[in-house]
Amino acid sequence: MDVQNFNKTIMDEAVQETSSFPVVEDIIGRKLEDIVTLLHSKGTEKSRLYEEVLSIVERSLIKIALKRSNNVKTAAADFLGINRNTLHKKMGKLGINCKK
Repeated sequence: MDVQNFNKTIMDEAVQETSSFPVVEDIIGRKLEDIVTLLHSKGTEKSRLYEEVLSIVERSLIKIALKRSNNVKTAAADFLGINRNTLHKKMGKLGINCKK
């Protein structure tokens, strides 16, 4: 085993020890690899990859929370563990409309 693979193995084990959801992290990690490949541009501009991925994740979580709460913002915010006003601001920033 070369040094790079050894270091990766050590880091993977450290992450698994500190995570309470190693299987979920593994699934998300594999999916993120695909997403990063799709989004990453090799242009000369500064990458916005981090912001783009965070926006995708936040948008998805908020949509899931709204769906599970029948579009009740207070219940969706409680589901996510955030303040209702924070949810409302994030919805506006991310362009998410709620029917209620």
